[in-house]
Amino acid sequence: MTIELLHIADCPNSGETLLRLERAVEKTMPSNATIKSTLVDSAETAARVLFAGSPTILVDGVDLFPTDGRTNDLACRIYLTPNGLAGSPTEQQIEAALAAHG
Repeated sequence: MTIELLHIADCPNSGETLLRLERAVEKTMPSNATIKSTLVDSAETAARVLFAGSPTILVDGVDLFPTDGRTNDLACRIYLTPNGLAGSPTEQQIEAALAAHG
């Protein structure tokens, strides 16, 4: 299983998202799961990957939090969390999405 965190260079939320993702993977996924961090540095790169803003989490190439909001813009992403809108899903949301993904 391949897990990829897509992010832009100046994303203020990618570091926290990566930490939450690592903790969630440790709790819920098999030991062979790997996390790859990918810098999206151009509109061309964003067009090639399933980029929906920074940060985007892909599991085996599928957006862990599906949206119709794909973009080629190097922009931030907003998530709906139990506490309102945020720049990153909660660790619990990531755990639940990973479990649902299988």
